[in-house]
Amino acid sequence: MKAKQVSIVGLLVALLGLMPVTNVIAADLLPPQQAINVASMQLQERMQDKSFTTDFAKITEFVNKAIYPHTDFDRIAALVLGKLWKTATNDERERFKHEFQTLLVRTYSRAFVEFKDWSVRFLPLDMEGDATKVIVKTEVLQPGIQPIGVNYRMLLSNGEWKAYDIMIEGVSLVTNYRTTFTNEVQSKGSLNAVIDSLAKRNTEALAVRSKARS
Repeated sequence: MKAKQVSIVGLLVALLGLMPVTNVIAADLLPPQQAINVASMQLQERMQDKSFTTDFAKITEFVNKAIYPHTDFDRIAALVLGKLWKTATNDERERFKHEFQTLLVRTYSRAFVEFKDWSVRFLPLDMEGDATKVIVKTEVLQPGIQPIGVNYRMLLSNGEWKAYDIMIEGVSLVTNYRTTFTNEVQSKGSLNAVIDSLAKRNTEALAVRSKARS
């Protein structure tokens, strides 16, 4: 698989359009593509500020604000937990959603700092005028390796297109995380234990990152 040619962090750069878009005029993009393009342009602009890229707390806050309007984190959390979502309490659902969003945002933020030479190419999108679900197909480009297919499952929600899954070379982000968390629940004994572990990892990772940048 071509995806194995690069690190997972590098691939995550592409997940919500964190890298520059090549040869694209916004007016030529359809609404689902534009949602991805908007986040990409916002992040690309901020990347030019070298002082900004040394402050991990600010980066994390900005990345969260940039991708949140274009991402359906509620749907992603429910899909990732799968059957576990149906039996989870409201408190467990809210805690998991918060910690999982934190996990994704800090991963994007790390990629935002470390990878700067990627670009994204949008592939043609054929969609009906009344479509409410589409798959936006893109390719991640980097010198020296073959293009990597990164596709976004998008849903029209309250008049806005939002991503709820990303497939890298056909491998679903949601499916991968669902397997991971299902296995963790089995090994740790409860969803609460998994959420506690995730919260601890998030706190430690953010603290280490902030200390390293100070």
